[in-house]
Amino acid sequence: MDGGVLIRVLLADDHAAFRQPLAFMLNREPDMVVVGQAGTIAEAREQLAGADLAVTDLDLPDGHGEELIRAFRLANPRGQVLVVTAWDAAGHHAVAVDAGAAAVLHKSVGIPEIIACIRQLAAGERVMEPSRLQELKQLAARERENWRGARRAPAGMTTQDRDVLRTPQEGKSDGEFGPRSNTAPHRVRAHMASIHGKLVVKSRLQALVFAVRSGAPSVD
Repeated sequence: MDGGVLIRVLLADDHAAFRQPLAFMLNREPDMVVVGQAGTIAEAREQLAGADLAVTDLDLPDGHGEELIRAFRLANPRGQVLVVTAWDAAGHHAVAVDAGAAAVLHKSVGIPEIIACIRQLAAGERVMEPSRLQELKQLAARERENWRGARRAPAGMTTQDRDVLRTPQEGKSDGEFGPRSNTAPHRVRAHMASIHGKLVVKSRLQALVFAVRSGAPSVD
């Protein structure tokens, strides 16, 4: 990997309590230097140049880490991305790997494990088992197929469907939705299940992703 003796690392995580101690420990390593820190995707985009490896969370204030992974790989074709996230869901890991991440670690691991992983990736070594990578890529492919099906579904959405779907996008709970529309929370949940079928998605999260990407909730 380019960068001479030092492994130049960009850190992206909106939790300073995690990012700053990690940066401190990386800078103590004789073969590493943190060349940038960011709490958002926008901040990280301004620091892509000059880094050999990016360590990023997936849950960032201005978007999903997938966007940053793709931007980093585009700016640094030979660079590597290590995802360190609190999300356990395989779907999120699949999106990260599909975007170009070389490895995914859970935030419960210690800093020594993160440092070891950075060294492995910088040396061109494989961190994740090929079978696991293949499994995640296949999952990502299935999610893309679900998304393509969802793109064809909005015509069947009613005004009430869109109103219910807007609820999680606005950060409201089912209980908050009920009084506003004279609909009981359990009816909202039942309605949401119906929407999942119309959008060809399997969860409220996927429905929300559809809403954000396609603008489906808008009734204005």
